[in-house]
Amino acid sequence: MPELSRAEVAHVAMLARIQLSDAELDKLAGQLDQIVGFVATVGEIAADDIPPMSHPLPLVNVSRPDVVRPSLSSADALAAAPDAQAGRFAVPRILDEE
Repeated sequence: MPELSRAEVAHVAMLARIQLSDAELDKLAGQLDQIVGFVATVGEIAADDIPPMSHPLPLVNVSRPDVVRPSLSSADALAAAPDAQAGRFAVPRILDEE
């Protein structure tokens, strides 16, 4: 794979809206080229009998089961609200519809 050029790094930085100095562009070009090389190496050794995975270890859900417990009623929750409409908190609009 050809080396990443300084111009390619500058283009990616522009797309990401990151302003980089000339020295930073030169430094990042070399670093990003190494990263791309490492990824290519991993791609070369990937075996067909190994399925792709997002994590090296199996993930286990650690959240507790959803259990209904006593809580505030809607009327109690809205009792101290500055404004409520249709059983919900009313908040001022912050976005205009266009």
